[in-house]
Amino acid sequence: MAETIGFIGLGIMGKPMAHNLLEAGYSLIILNRHQEGSTEFAALSVRAVQHPQDIAAQCQTVITMLPDSPQVEEVIAGPDGILASVHEGLVVIDMSTISPVVTRQLAAQLAEHGAALLD
Repeated sequence: MAETIGFIGLGIMGKPMAHNLLEAGYSLIILNRHQEGSTEFAALSVRAVQHPQDIAAQCQTVITMLPDSPQVEEVIAGPDGILASVHEGLVVIDMSTISPVVTRQLAAQLAEHGAALLD
């Protein structure tokens, strides 16, 4: 079985990306701030979690597809964010359009724990 990937943000762009990963044979753990974005994935036996730290604890790769810098900062560095359960070797792939300054700051925070941020 293929690697389990965490996917955060199932909006207009994130939802089709997540479907493509499923079709390619990956299993997913998802998080979406709006329940309706997660509903159709439940029918596909995709597990949803409540906090980004829950995804980070269970995956080696986490993809984010979020609206802007504040949302990415919250998901990574917020109280229940990825940094709360970061582990060495974790790779966070941010597909969001955010500030390069914020990207570098978050990458540095993850690197302190042996994790990587790809933008």
